[in-house]
Amino acid sequence: MDIDYQACVFDYAPGRGGQQRHPVAVVGAGPVGLATAIDLAQNGVPVVLLDDDNKLSAGSRAICFSKRTLEIFDRLGCGERMAAKGVRWHVGRVFHHDAEVYSFDLLPEAGHERPAFVNLQQYYVEGYLHERAQAPGLAELLDLRWRSKVISLVQHADHVALTIATPDGEYLLEAAYVVAADGGKSTVRGLMGLESHGRTFRDRFLNADVKMTAPFPAERWFWFDPPFHPGQSVLLHRQPDNIWRIDFQLGWDADPVAEKTPERVIPRIRALLGEDVEFELAWVSVYTFCCLRMDSFRHGRVLFAGDAAHGVSPFGARGANSGVQDADNLAWKLRLVVEGKAPAALLDTYAREREAAADENILHSTRATDFITPKSAASRLFRDAVLQLARDQPFARMLVNSGRLSTAMIYADSALNTPDSEHFGGSMRPGAPAADVPLRLEGRPAWLLRHTGNAFTGICFANGGGEGQALTLALAQAAALANDAIAVRTLVVVPAGQGGPGIFEDSAGLFAARYDATPGSFYLLRPDQHVCARWRGVDPYAVRAAVARASCNACTQASVAQAGSPMEHA
Repeated sequence: MDIDYQACVFDYAPGRGGQQRHPVAVVGAGPVGLATAIDLAQNGVPVVLLDDDNKLSAGSRAICFSKRTLEIFDRLGCGERMAAKGVRWHVGRVFHHDAEVYSFDLLPEAGHERPAFVNLQQYYVEGYLHERAQAPGLAELLDLRWRSKVISLVQHADHVALTIATPDGEYLLEAAYVVAADGGKSTVRGLMGLESHGRTFRDRFLNADVKMTAPFPAERWFWFDPPFHPGQSVLLHRQPDNIWRIDFQLGWDADPVAEKTPERVIPRIRALLGEDVEFELAWVSVYTFCCLRMDSFRHGRVLFAGDAAHGVSPFGARGANSGVQDADNLAWKLRLVVEGKAPAALLDTYAREREAAADENILHSTRATDFITPKSAASRLFRDAVLQLARDQPFARMLVNSGRLSTAMIYADSALNTPDSEHFGGSMRPGAPAADVPLRLEGRPAWLLRHTGNAFTGICFANGGGEGQALTLALAQAAALANDAIAVRTLVVVPAGQGGPGIFEDSAGLFAARYDATPGSFYLLRPDQHVCARWRGVDPYAVRAAVARASCNACTQASVAQAGSPMEHA
């Protein structure tokens, strides 16, 4: 039986004593803050998580969680619950007036563990993350403090001093680094006198969660100018528990208070569903949105993530997904810095990579909003002509924009990448998130991404297990000779039928296909499962140099190279 997460109220508890200065403090216990804190704690970094409230989000809020975000939740230990509870979908349909213009499939190929998207209310996501944060082995390192409001912040050369207001009074908390994940109205951002810049859209939308039993499929349906809501747009999504999200465009002149009343909401829903459909309202909200971001996501020892750093319109499900991907990018870098295995300059790459991601999301979100809400008669005429043509002309469908759905950022220009020195086909270039593939391990089904992440991981595609094991040994010897504290875990993948103990078989041939892998090919993944280097034939010292580059360690392999290649001794 599911917990009623909307009704959860958490007790205030004073912070744990003993430690005078914490490695990391995270402000904000929403999905982004929880994901960051869990990632740090499960990799051995003590973290304090502060939130000025004591309950989870009200209403469904963010509901569309992408394949990449689910893969991150898998790495955090709670993806299975979310995938099982969520409504899986991959098809979207676009309508103009009362006719379907076209449909699209977000994951047309098989061979992926996770679906393109699941719809899951934000309170479930926060609830599952909260339970994970309190699990044995994590709770000892993750100090979650409700009703703890940051009221002042002072940066020093080697730490940040926070003043925390609680029901018991105020106290001082010191942390080497602070992650501000406290939402669009970020208290931390305000205390530091920082701002976000961008564009506010002059339109209003009504969100309604409706509980009902309905025959609509688990798909994304979007109407432009439908007969039941003329001149505006409507979005329909299915959620768990027979809850349906319906978004109505209202126009800028709509009264945000009056539009939330049942007298206004119910007739709109009846116009869509019909007079005979029984339903009840579960949650209603009217919103105006912006596309904006901070100029920089890093300010000394304070790093901003999620809505505190950037904001987008809801079309395309880019808000919560990009925030969780911020956490995914930041946590491993912060861990290496705190542990003394990487310089603080590595945190600048978090800012650069995720600022670029925010710009990409804002671009897509702005274009979608401009298409959905044309601001002139000429732009509306163009929009409607595109929709009419799209019914019969495939070229016009590329111009229809009801919200380009969230995709993971490819860090193609990252300074952490080692450029290709040989030709590879396919999309798994440096900077790309690693694609999942089905494998077999000792006769049992397995998934690639279940065995990567949290550490640098090498994937060797070998003719046989012995070849891969020799490379694993060579990498370990190279690390020892370099006195390198950053380990590389190595997976060996072989063609189907050639497996052995600890060796993965490419059971469906999809690893070779998706990674353009030939015998001897080697991929190096960052701890966040993004590719940072690849080779056709690998020298262990090239791998160590790529790890050094991907962790901003200005080291050389010259002294190691003088000892001879460990492959000679493997």
